[in-house]
Amino acid sequence: MTKSLAMDTDLNSAQTSPRPSFSKLFSIKSLSSRDVLIFTATFILLVGALMTVIQLQPAFEQLHLERINTFWGRLLIYVSIGLLAFKIGFLSFIFFLRLKYRPVQSVSNEKLPVLTVIVPAYNEGQLVWKTLHSLAGSHYPEHKVQIISIDDGSQDDTWAWMQKAKRELGDRLSIFQQPKNKGKRHALYRGFKLGTGDVFVTVDSDSIVKTDTLRNLVSPFIVDSKCGAVAGNVRVLNNEKAIIPRMLNVSFAFSFEFIRSAQSQLGSVLCTPGALAAYRKEAVLNCLENWMHQTFMGKTTDIGEDRAMTNMILKQGMHVRFQSNAVVLTNIPERYKNLYKMFIRWERSNVRENIKMSKFAFTNYREESKVGPRILLLNQWIKVIFAYPFMILMLIFIVLYPLLFISSTLASILIFSSIPALFYAKSYNVGESLWIYCYSLFYTFSLFWITPYAIATASRRGWLTRDLPKKV
Repeated sequence: MTKSLAMDTDLNSAQTSPRPSFSKLFSIKSLSSRDVLIFTATFILLVGALMTVIQLQPAFEQLHLERINTFWGRLLIYVSIGLLAFKIGFLSFIFFLRLKYRPVQSVSNEKLPVLTVIVPAYNEGQLVWKTLHSLAGSHYPEHKVQIISIDDGSQDDTWAWMQKAKRELGDRLSIFQQPKNKGKRHALYRGFKLGTGDVFVTVDSDSIVKTDTLRNLVSPFIVDSKCGAVAGNVRVLNNEKAIIPRMLNVSFAFSFEFIRSAQSQLGSVLCTPGALAAYRKEAVLNCLENWMHQTFMGKTTDIGEDRAMTNMILKQGMHVRFQSNAVVLTNIPERYKNLYKMFIRWERSNVRENIKMSKFAFTNYREESKVGPRILLLNQWIKVIFAYPFMILMLIFIVLYPLLFISSTLASILIFSSIPALFYAKSYNVGESLWIYCYSLFYTFSLFWITPYAIATASRRGWLTRDLPKKV
């Protein structure tokens, strides 16, 4: 261990400290006065809206009577009731599965598989060095871990930091440099081709893993012979730096530890995240060329490599699991512009892969029950199918009934955001859980356009945020 590495306190805390110290990386010690002010303003707005809805009940009843006397009005009411019933039923279904979920506990060192950990990097600077050291510091038998990092034609000093890690880690790390920027999928493909392990693990180069993450991540492969992939538990690394990461930290916890844990009970996690995922080598090689040369509407696909790989493994009839005890901390955008570009990329991928999944989900693609995965897919499609109708209705109601629309929307945010808030408060921190109300407001009024726009531009290529060097 070099002197410079020993002086890096952030990395040491992620690597060698006990769990409480690690948790400080993603837990806010106390609420600041600014936080209290934001929460106070948010709840004044939401509670005020709820009281307004109660006061405006006569107006809502009059609007209901006007609707029910017309064909389109009745249709809107029936569709709304149907969708609400489906959503409540779906959440109940997910809640039931979540109650049954238990992560697989780590197997013994003797049973752990040989790993190839692949870290593609582009314009990450010092963060890639921290990522590589966090992997090397994992509690995993050294002779069973091959770490490969590939610089995808970075324009900053990423390669220099990778070389520094190589000097410090020696033969435990192999580094390669793409002659030019080709995209993340190309870098991963090269890593898959070079890998010698029985399990491939992919980690983003702006992510830090917990010391027991790797062994927890790959243990499902040992206890489930049909397991083809495992999704890690992604939390936000930079959640103390800006408001957006703080809000998303709560959203991520619900998305992974509630939604994906339920999906895991069905063996059908829909997406193994790029920040941390593991794949059985055989499953990857079965679809590697199709994955590498995937197209959409005649164009080569350069986004959504994680959802695409997940789909192709599910199509083989294999299980895709989630491990809540395999934690990775990853950087997310701190500015609105970078955030919406990331969301556009994700939503475009969802549209494409929903189509791909629909082509096999209703076939006899696996031996186990296929009802659960089909319900998950149907829920995905409802969001896509109703994106435009809901946006049009929203604009109509804003013009015709602005007060009724705003008050009812805010009241709905107060009610439905309480589900993830209660989950986070029980699992982590009551104070932090309040950020989900802020995030719901933020998403509803500033990011509502993402899904409709992604649908209209689903065939476009481009990473969108890839040319933006990240700050450490």
